[in-house]
Amino acid sequence: MEKNLLVIGASSDMAMGTMRRIHTGYGHIIAHYRRMNSTLGSLKEELGSKLVLLQADLADEGETAGLISGIRGTGLPISHVLHFPAPPCTNQRFPKLPYAAFSGELDISLGSAVRILQAVLPQMAKARNGRVVFMLSFVLRDMPPKYCAQYVVSKYALLGLMRALAAEYADKGITVNGISPAWVMTKYLDTQPEILIEQNAQESPIGRNLVVDDLVPTVSWLLSDGAACVTGQNIYVTGGR
Repeated sequence: MEKNLLVIGASSDMAMGTMRRIHTGYGHIIAHYRRMNSTLGSLKEELGSKLVLLQADLADEGETAGLISGIRGTGLPISHVLHFPAPPCTNQRFPKLPYAAFSGELDISLGSAVRILQAVLPQMAKARNGRVVFMLSFVLRDMPPKYCAQYVVSKYALLGLMRALAAEYADKGITVNGISPAWVMTKYLDTQPEILIEQNAQESPIGRNLVVDDLVPTVSWLLSDGAACVTGQNIYVTGGR
């Protein structure tokens, strides 16, 4: 059976780096993005019709519904799902965080996962085969960092969804897992003070922050047939932290 990969949040550095490394294992990749960028455009030129691009703002429920219609409209059965979406993380003390910061974060990350997986999981269950991987975060381990409560809450919500789905779909041949990296050198860190980025690198046992290529082998394994008996797991990739 041809494997088709659905990537939500494909314009992120982590998603694009992952797709570039693993695309040979899939017949097609359906890639959602919010804003086109030159790297994603170059990847489209490289992969041609193999890469199907669908645009939507996941903060808008109507656009998310349109995305789901677009996924169905491709006629491609989805066998594997990678979920990356997360709004830019800004540091703010809790008393100054409006509730909209929490609801907005949850709409983009949790809301998109719930709506899209409700659309594709029944088909995967009928085929009795599938892989779902959530991009989570090292903030789920021990005490999280300060001043990013909305981000921490959204990642715990996704962790809960991941484990609930793993339990519900284990007997249908579908695995649902998460990967939790430490800081990764991507555009996502652009909102963070340079001093914090340097501090994290210095405190890492490997003496640096992670790069996308450090994560790809774990993601690829979780999507593989070799991980058929691994489900409900949150795997930390932190360089020993």
